[in-house]
Amino acid sequence: MPLVEAKFLVADRIWIAVALLHQQAPEREGFSKDEIRQKMREIGVMEGLNPATVAPHLKEHMVANERPSTGKYQMLFKVPSGNLRLFLPGDYVDPRRQSRRSSKTKQFPNREEIPAEYVHLLDWYSEWVRKKTVNTKGINYEDDPLIRLIGSGKHIWADEHADEYVENLRREDI
Repeated sequence: MPLVEAKFLVADRIWIAVALLHQQAPEREGFSKDEIRQKMREIGVMEGLNPATVAPHLKEHMVANERPSTGKYQMLFKVPSGNLRLFLPGDYVDPRRQSRRSSKTKQFPNREEIPAEYVHLLDWYSEWVRKKTVNTKGINYEDDPLIRLIGSGKHIWADEHADEYVENLRREDI
């Protein structure tokens, strides 16, 4: 069991547990709160914590797309199933979570504030984010039947301007 430092933030401990879960099961979209707590116990980062402090972090303090209470971190994201995953740049963020200060809201631990044995996770996260964002930018919209409809009716309006069409509609008797 690792020695847990006194200033090792609860949010950082949770982030580390979720990062390790993503490494172990990369095919999973997210993880339940119980799985995250179990991973925290397994790696020893629950030591010295009141378990009751973890619940609000998993419910609202760290979850970007949830209404914040006090904490406005953007370290986790709640997927449609209700499970949690690490936050990705571009994920929806509840507007009340936006920072009024010019500095960005915390999205991952600071290198200097976590035990050395977990620092490698920050490099892994950078690569994970890069891969995830490359995949979303590589979507082939031509495969989407709705997007393929864009412009399909433009010939209908070829001989009449939209303003003229509306004007003619207003002139007609109903």
